[in-house]
Amino acid sequence: MASEKIAAIMSGARQDSKTDMRVLIKQLFPDFFELHGDRAASDDAAIVGGFASLDHRSVCVIATNKGKDMTERLATNFGSPTPQGYRKALRIMKTAESLHCPIITLINTPGAYPGADAEASGQGQILANNISEMLQLQVPLLAIIIGEAGSGGALALACSDQVWMLEHSMYTVVSPEGFASIMWKDGQRAQDAAQLMHIEPEWLKEKGIVERVLPEKVLADHAAALKQLIVEQLLDFDQIKLSQLLTQRHARFRKF
Repeated sequence: MASEKIAAIMSGARQDSKTDMRVLIKQLFPDFFELHGDRAASDDAAIVGGFASLDHRSVCVIATNKGKDMTERLATNFGSPTPQGYRKALRIMKTAESLHCPIITLINTPGAYPGADAEASGQGQILANNISEMLQLQVPLLAIIIGEAGSGGALALACSDQVWMLEHSMYTVVSPEGFASIMWKDGQRAQDAAQLMHIEPEWLKEKGIVERVLPEKVLADHAAALKQLIVEQLLDFDQIKLSQLLTQRHARFRKF
């Protein structure tokens, strides 16, 4: 039974319906206005970011995107952002801070792009910088894991006041395949690795790693239920002083 649950989580996290994050963005934020470029090198299609309105307020939206077809998936490195993507994300988040806009991140990535060119461009440094900066941003932050959320590539977009995940999603330090390759030199044992890693969202909630586990049905009917939950959470953030919010955010991550 446990193995069946693990298999369902893994397949659900990677289902094709979740790869094109632009669909979800359009459902949640019909007037989304996208921004491009990191102002240093180039644009990265794996990160989609910009501004929108939600319930008569301005919000910042940052999402990872795997793409709808093979051409787009190659362009996005199958949803694995490069340093340019993370710099773009941070640039947009810093703009949101100056405009006092809450930030919502939608995450579906196996991790940061592991290519040699990315490492040469400072991948590790930019991930660490994003994590540090997100912990200090003086606006509310909400991260929602839609599919995969792997390693520092996910954490660099998820250092938030609240982290939610769908019931069929994964939040892991490394992919199950990567874990199996390290432990047993056999990537085919990914399901065994996933079980050992405890990828179950409810387990992560029990450990305080995420605040909420959402049923997959929140994505039905043009994600109307998810939109309402986000609206309610932003209203909850309004009731907390910014200084208290930052204190709670720091405490949340220090305990790990």
